[in-house]
Amino acid sequence: MKSAGPSWQVVEKRGRKSFSKGLWAPRVNIDAARAALDAERSTPAYARKRAADVDRRERTHAAYAVSFEQEVLTFLRFAPRWAEVGREVARLVAAHAAPVGSGTVARTQRIPIGERAEAAAIAWMRHQTTGYDGMKIERVAGRRREVRRELAQLSRAVLDLHRRDSPHAPHACTLCAIVAQPPADESGHPLDILL
Repeated sequence: MKSAGPSWQVVEKRGRKSFSKGLWAPRVNIDAARAALDAERSTPAYARKRAADVDRRERTHAAYAVSFEQEVLTFLRFAPRWAEVGREVARLVAAHAAPVGSGTVARTQRIPIGERAEAAAIAWMRHQTTGYDGMKIERVAGRRREVRRELAQLSRAVLDLHRRDSPHAPHACTLCAIVAQPPADESGHPLDILL
């Protein structure tokens, strides 16, 4: 947006750090800039551009969600006996981690997608198949990281169990039990499935 008159950037210095207090301007200039912006946003051309942007973002997200789910499935590498469990786990991990704004490792661009898929799957398992969310972890430097590392080893052992084509009791397996649960809404209530 172009400047609509005089303005001042206010920065507070504390030691070596600078903290922005925002851009200040006379009320008349702010009101004029808001009116110009409202006028621009009320045009049909702006509405078309906005709709096209939303459509493009949704297509991009849908494509990313599909490729992310495939990457999770590739990381899981479950044996044929457990392939259906693997597909469901990949779907659940992608549904949790891939949405825009989820704040999960799946949305970062700093690491390759294969590493994102692995980290997201391990994190999902930590929250779904262990008691991590209810654990009382002492506030000692590095302790939470240590607990996460230990739980990641347990999660990898459960994954390895499904990578072998040998049977195990699905009712005794935390991962199989989670996958067997009916779908739930955000509050944890089971969803009714209409056939």
